[in-house]
Amino acid sequence: MSSFFAPLTELSDWYPAFRQRHLDRYLAAGLPPAAAHRSVEELLDTAQDLAAVAVLDADGRRVGQATALVVDPGGRAIGRVVDLWTDPDLDAAGAHRRAALDWARAWCAGRAARGLAVRLAEPDDCFDAFPVRSQTRFKAFGAGAAPVVEGVTIRPMTADEFPGWMGEEQEGYVADIVRSGSRSEPEAREQSAKEFAELLPAGLATPDTSLLVIEADGARVGAVWLRHGYLPEVGYLYSVAVDPAHRGRGFGRAAMAVAEAVCAAAGDRGLMFNVFGGNDVAMNLYTSTGYLVLEEHRSIDLPPAAP
Repeated sequence: MSSFFAPLTELSDWYPAFRQRHLDRYLAAGLPPAAAHRSVEELLDTAQDLAAVAVLDADGRRVGQATALVVDPGGRAIGRVVDLWTDPDLDAAGAHRRAALDWARAWCAGRAARGLAVRLAEPDDCFDAFPVRSQTRFKAFGAGAAPVVEGVTIRPMTADEFPGWMGEEQEGYVADIVRSGSRSEPEAREQSAKEFAELLPAGLATPDTSLLVIEADGARVGAVWLRHGYLPEVGYLYSVAVDPAHRGRGFGRAAMAVAEAVCAAAGDRGLMFNVFGGNDVAMNLYTSTGYLVLEEHRSIDLPPAAP
């Protein structure tokens, strides 16, 4: 089956359909409307180097669309498949979609991209060869957040506890990034230092932030880091950690319940977070506690451009 591509030079030629598909997906997942609209607006920076094409069949009929862009974080150009969609009634076998992926790969490689990434709102076998780097998970509280497990209590983290917790979190974050395969260790350390400085500029006093210690029977079992109103009416879970001596005893599930209860009390109607690829234990926990995969982030390396 032959596929052809025609440039789409106006944003209106492709963006409205792209935007509506993602908006429908966010709303179906339970994101509050204001949060869903905010998420859609953050999907694309049109000032970036991007290209969009209509996907045509051999008769010149438009069967889909594709958009790719290239960004250059830290001096390493990365391509991203922004949109890859074909009408399932006109492309049942997915041949046009696979051809569109080949177009995006070639376009990004032609701009010296060293990697190709995609953010999937639903499974797509075109990207089966792209390793999972991370997932964005979300749960709407509905009638209410999960009840806190009996015997488990929370308290604010103290100033004495904060430096040790911060060091452990930064090291853990570096390990997660490296395990996912998305960054080298030096790159991961640079990213970790930068993000923690941005996210906790005032430490324990950072606005809209909860840093909590979880206790059971008077003993510390873990800690939770939350941001309230990350999106309108949606909290964000930056970290939930159970201390090594207390793992395997159900405290991970209890910590998630704590996070939900705290967010609900702060006025959030749902909770979202990121989990890195390769962390199967955490992914299984989140699935079992009702957190949907809102988006999956996958990427591959691209060979260096020929001289």
